[in-house]
Amino acid sequence: MNVLHIDSGILGDHSVSRRLTAAVVGQIKAEQPGAAVTYRDLVANPLPHLSGAHLMAANAKPEEVDAQVAAEVEESKVVLDEFLAADTIVLGVPMYNFSLPSQLKAWVDRVAVAGKTFRYTADGPEGLAKGKKVIIVSTRGGHYSAGPAAVMDHQESYLKIVLGFFGITDVEIVRAEGLNLSADSKIAAISEAERAISGNTLKLAS
Repeated sequence: MNVLHIDSGILGDHSVSRRLTAAVVGQIKAEQPGAAVTYRDLVANPLPHLSGAHLMAANAKPEEVDAQVAAEVEESKVVLDEFLAADTIVLGVPMYNFSLPSQLKAWVDRVAVAGKTFRYTADGPEGLAKGKKVIIVSTRGGHYSAGPAAVMDHQESYLKIVLGFFGITDVEIVRAEGLNLSADSKIAAISEAERAISGNTLKLAS
């Protein structure tokens, strides 16, 4: 079993999403000691945002491509290969301004590749990454899973749409929200998420 562990929280040791993704991966390793884990920290090693130069490089001759762009294109291939090789992906996703971190969006842009993770057919788009399990560790300052504020969620909702576009339907969310409402609310939210993880309620890929 290959596990891809992605962190995108910008708060370092203060990041709740990082704390919880580590707990999820620890639980996976406890249940499946033979699992191989690939870790990518999108903050410590950020991917450059997609540019026109990246897109044009795909159809250009090698000698026509700037050395820096060529290196970035090669890194994009590594990122895509990591994703394709993974059976289970653990995504650490804090909500920033009602959406996901820009560092994570840059990663999504590297794995959303026609002919690799999806294709267009006469009957419409088809996902090519079927059979994978994704565990989204979602952290939020407020409450967005229900009620009037739910329409402002462009974090979990976006990821479920794009993963579905890739053909991934086995998506589980470990959520800690209300983190910024009070100290007690933060403690309760983290404790609840950690209980869900250690209580073996996660349905892990085999």
